[in-house]
Amino acid sequence: MILRKRLTAMLLVIGMTAGVIGVGASGVTVPKETEESLFGGKKDTIYFWYTDDALSDYVNSAAVNFGEANDVRVIPVLKSGREYVEAVNYASLHDEEQMPDVYLLSNDSLGKAYLAGLAAEIKDSPVCTPEVFPQSALSAVTYDGKIIAYPYYFETSAYLYNKTYLEDFVKERLKEEAGAGAEGEEAEEAAEFSVPQEQLEASVQELLPQTMDELLSFADAYIAPEAVESILKWDVSDIFYNYYFIGQYMVVGGEAGDDENQIDIYNLESIECLKVYQKLNQFFYIEPDMVTYDSVLQDFIDGKVVFSVVTNDAIARLEEAGEDGSFPFEYGIMTVPRISEALAGRSLSVTNAVVVNGYSGQQELANRFATYLTTEYLDNFYTRTGKTASSYHAAYENFWLNAFRSEYEKSIPMPKMIETSNFWIQLEILFSRVWNGENINDLVRGLSEQMMTQILGQPFTEEYIEEPQTEPEEEEEYIDDGETMDDGEVTNQ
Repeated sequence: MILRKRLTAMLLVIGMTAGVIGVGASGVTVPKETEESLFGGKKDTIYFWYTDDALSDYVNSAAVNFGEANDVRVIPVLKSGREYVEAVNYASLHDEEQMPDVYLLSNDSLGKAYLAGLAAEIKDSPVCTPEVFPQSALSAVTYDGKIIAYPYYFETSAYLYNKTYLEDFVKERLKEEAGAGAEGEEAEEAAEFSVPQEQLEASVQELLPQTMDELLSFADAYIAPEAVESILKWDVSDIFYNYYFIGQYMVVGGEAGDDENQIDIYNLESIECLKVYQKLNQFFYIEPDMVTYDSVLQDFIDGKVVFSVVTNDAIARLEEAGEDGSFPFEYGIMTVPRISEALAGRSLSVTNAVVVNGYSGQQELANRFATYLTTEYLDNFYTRTGKTASSYHAAYENFWLNAFRSEYEKSIPMPKMIETSNFWIQLEILFSRVWNGENINDLVRGLSEQMMTQILGQPFTEEYIEEPQTEPEEEEEYIDDGETMDDGEVTNQ
């Protein structure tokens, strides 16, 4: 996912403009007489709108199964994502027969939908509980203390690593330890040294960095294979892959992202986290204009990168590359490291949710279908759609998707506040300027003042935060011996 695409779509949501009402993937309007002849006479009918064609086969199948089991009709409608909320609003006000009774919407737009009367409160639901969904999912669909949608599937970021490289590194290190000081037969045994798989797995887990300092220490000690160009590389131009650096401490709307009284952008913890981020540019030099998410993932597939930051979609691409032989490695997924021993990391997440339209005359049926879609009809959901279901009822076909679920459970949902809708663009600009070495304190203070001014409707000034004085770090020397160089690139023996 590239967050700026989502932001562009959000900014286009301005006026209430009409959408073209169509049925299924065809986009063709079906007259009521034709509809009744096609679908077998008059039955209770609801319309389900969505915007992603990857879901078409799945939701059509779900609609048929639910309809047959309940003697009703569910008609899926594939819509354009452009000005989608406006299209829902227009149809709800002007087309009572084919308006969406239920529709799919990302959680960051739920506040707008609720305020427009397009999202009905979900009351006394037996499924909207922490036993069925992670708390992060429930927070994502909460507005003003009310649950207003059913979580369906999510996207978040986690760390991807080349498991084969790490295993080879562990093997070599254990072999050296076994052969240290050995002579004669012991030396021969060391040369034939092998590691039991269980020990190898445990050693790789111990090697995975728990903090950014540990990752830097690993990079310093790692002797890279010839193909490796970067120990760590990610799309530094996209806020979605950077956000975990400040996700724990830069508060915008609280856990549900809807409370303008919970704004805490300018604080010492955020400043300290961004210092760590800025330091990475000195070690893993990445030119923002020269990388994209796709290019970084391709570099990983080509064996040029050991660690990266990716979203759920990376799994499918890695599996495909493994099947066609272009990725001859094993990989692993881990939750994002702590920023330091004292500072936690926390990823951003987006939850796509099923919303019951407040204008629908079929509220009970709409809620039943939403419940069915998000918690019952989930077999092979990932395999058939490429989406990662929010519900604990979903079993993931790929083991590593569980690491994304673990990240999702502790993630911070994308906020819903309309007053701070430009926060993401401004934060992305801030990260770019931090990466290029500008003063972090001034940048964070300025961002906070801008957001608070927008919320309060009058100028706001933050009291300057004095940072603790620390001893200047001595510049480390790196010797060109085939290991990591001072610019973060890698040479090879």
